[in-house]
Parts: sequence; C-alpha cells; structure tokens
Amino acid sequence: MSDPATGRGIRIAVIDSGVHPQHDHIDASRLLPGASIGGNGTIGTAPEDTLDRLGHGTAVTAAIQEKAPEAFCMPIRVFHDGLKTTGYALITAIDWAIAQGADIINLSLGSTNPAHAPAFAATVERACHAGSIVVAPRAVEDTPCYPGALDGVLSVCLDWDCPRATYRPAPDGSGQFFASGFPRPIPGVPLRRNIHGISFATAQMAGFAACALEGLDTTDRSHGRIEAVRAALCG
Repeated sequence: MSDPATGRGIRIAVIDSGVHPQHDHIDASRLLPGASIGGNGTIGTAPEDTLDRLGHGTAVTAAIQEKAPEAFCMPIRVFHDGLKTTGYALITAIDWAIAQGADIINLSLGSTNPAHAPAFAATVERACHAGSIVVAPRAVEDTPCYPGALDGVLSVCLDWDCPRATYRPAPDGSGQFFASGFPRPIPGVPLRRNIHGISFATAQMAGFAACALEGLDTTDRSHGRIEAVRAALCG
C-alpha cells in the first residue's frame, strides 16, 4: 500500500489576510516568501508585509496545511484593516501568484458583483494557461461568486454534513466539489464558536487538490491541468 499523499512539493498561494507564522496550527517551515497587495495594486514583499493581523488568513492556511502538510504555502495579503479589498487587488494578487509559479491559488473569498466577471475570467484564463489551478467558492448564500463561478476554476460549495476528513464531487458531473465549512478544531472550542463557512470548505478543497496534484505529472503545466486534477479528485 502506498503512503497517503501529503501535497509534497506543491506550491499553494493563499490570497487572504496573510499568515501568523508563530500560530500553533501553522508549520512555518512550509511557508514561502509572499507579498502584500494594496487596494490600488501596489506590491510589498518585505517579510512583515504578510503578517496576519485579522486571523482569517492564518485559519485558512492552517486548514490547507492540515490536508496537505508537505505543500508549501505562499501568503499573499489582500485584507489589511478588514475582510474587504478591491477587484483590482485580487486580480493583481492572482497574477503575482502565477508569476511565482503557484500550482494552486486558494481564494477563500470572491466578489458577488457580476461586473467583475470579465476581468476575473481573463485572469483565470492566464492561470489556466500557466498551469495554476484557482480554487474558489462557487457561491455565497446562493449568489454566484467570482471568480469561483467561472469556467476554469475548481469551484467549491459548502456542505455542513460532509466530514472534515473528506469531500464529495457534485453528483451532476459539473466539476464542482463540496466540502465542510468547519476549520481546523481548536481544543475546548465548539466548532460553531470558531470562525467557519465557505472560506474553510475552499481551503480544505485546496489541500485535497494539492494531494491529488502530487500524484500527477506536475511538470505538465498545460491548460488541461485542472481537468486532470478534477478527474483525480473524482477517481
């Protein structure tokens, strides 16, 4: 019997509020240098630029590392004073992740404004062409969320009944995936008292995708890479 996949060597960009490397749930040895993206697209790459002051990015990164402990996580901070940023900052962050050779780009966030869809679609196309797989929420409370609702994205839906240790493909063959919205547990804290939701379903799916990608020919950064991962996840 082969050893279980751990995401070994896979590079995951985590576009969020940064990361706190000293947190008990974070393996700092698996963190790559990252960046901070301002609302106007300015980029900072000093080590302190990616320090999480909100907690969301740290919890998301912890959920990814739990599922893919040997992957490398690259924090890209777009949330600064609160969990809000601009579409321009998100597109800049995705393009920066592509340029750094990210295998997977985790977006535990998105925009419900359909006016942003064309610009996100162009960015997703650039990611697909480079072999970077964007993982993002399909919807927020039944409202389509971009870029997660677009073709070329590994779209994630929330399933509160799905065990945290696994996921399930959409039964209609649409290529979407369902995962639990509960984060990595904190001892003594009830799951629903901790932050939870689609952010963590997305993060856990990014970890599962990294483990699937580990078993594929990762030198092939073709446009069809996401389909190979979808097939592996459904296998």
